Amino acid sequence: MSDPRPTNAPAAPATNPKRRAMMALLTVVILIAAVAYGFYYFLYARFYESTDDAYVNGNVVQITPQVVGTVIAVNADDTQTVKLGDPLVDLDPADSKVALQQAEADLGQTVRQVRTLYVNNNTYEAQVAQRETQLAQAQDDLRRRQAVAQTGAVSGEELAHAQDAVKDAVATLEAAEQQLASNRALTDNTTIERHPNVLAAAAKVRDAYLNYARNTLPAPVSGYVAKRSVQVGQRVSPGTPLMAIVPLNGVWVDANFKEVQLKHMHVGQPVELTADIYGSSVVYHGRVVGFSAGTGSAFSLLPAQNATGNWIKVVQRLPVRIALDPQELDKHPLRIGLSVDAEVNVRDESGAQMQNVPNTVYQTDVFAKYGDQADAEIARIIAANIGDQGDQPAPRARPRKPAPKLM
Repeated sequence: MSDPRPTNAPAAPATNPKRRAMMALLTVVILIAAVAYGFYYFLYARFYESTDDAYVNGNVVQITPQVVGTVIAVNADDTQTVKLGDPLVDLDPADSKVALQQAEADLGQTVRQVRTLYVNNNTYEAQVAQRETQLAQAQDDLRRRQAVAQTGAVSGEELAHAQDAVKDAVATLEAAEQQLASNRALTDNTTIERHPNVLAAAAKVRDAYLNYARNTLPAPVSGYVAKRSVQVGQRVSPGTPLMAIVPLNGVWVDANFKEVQLKHMHVGQPVELTADIYGSSVVYHGRVVGFSAGTGSAFSLLPAQNATGNWIKVVQRLPVRIALDPQELDKHPLRIGLSVDAEVNVRDESGAQMQNVPNTVYQTDVFAKYGDQADAEIARIIAANIGDQGDQPAPRARPRKPAPKLM
């Protein structure tokens, strides 16, 4: 029998010219895209570092009392705005007012006592002058008797009495001079206002006045009230958190960049930011002002213990502080904790990275007026108790005539 298999095999399918053209076109497109991306990266993209792990941060100013007291008024609540110096919380001032009045009375009494010391200088000087006159009289009497003693006109007993009178006058004069010197030791080289006793009493008035003034808690900054926990009638002690004030005009952004993104990042580089609350239609312009001293995991409550157990490498992130334009914040306010996308232009690397970063200073003068008011109150009390006497420098003691030589 003959083999039924076919004598000719089927021919291979011919290549589709259209498909080949499409593959060639795709290859060209990919090459063009790769070249375009290469140009884009080397000319633009490599000079920018971005992250969406960024959040708005700011100062949260805690309001805490400095004295013990009972709350009698709360003048602000959450979401409300307050201005610098506005009274936020009032404490019962009854006890501190009594202490202030006692200190003011003590200061007035001390001023009058010190004023008496200056007046006594004149009294003791008058006594010294009187004793000098008595001594001069006794010396004259002794001199006359000594002149006629040889003639027998004066008895020896009378002459002895005259000599004793001179000795007694000398001793009396010395006692008066010692009293004057003792009183001058309390008044020399000072005035009534600067006398140590007055300064000590004034310090007590200042302390009592500050305790009295601190019953009113002012706003140390302007901002929004948050986290109010104080209630009327509550008994508070120093350090108890009552509420917080957030000044939204001074917020910043903490952007957490990966450690591999920080090589070319420096202080002063410009940053563009968009907040999720406004979207991409609002662009903030800021600048890098500093870098954290450690990564987020290093400062966490429970830092990773990489030296124990199994270890898995995790790319770390470092917080970078970014300052915002105050004018842009006024137009589009941000709140603490809002999410932000940040893109840093790292083309200019002339700035510092971890050194020569300018320090930021936060201060308030709202409490300085308490000291000025206390000083004014002290000056008023001193002036009211000095009277017309004023400060009189103590005159020097007049030289005393030497006593004659006794026979």
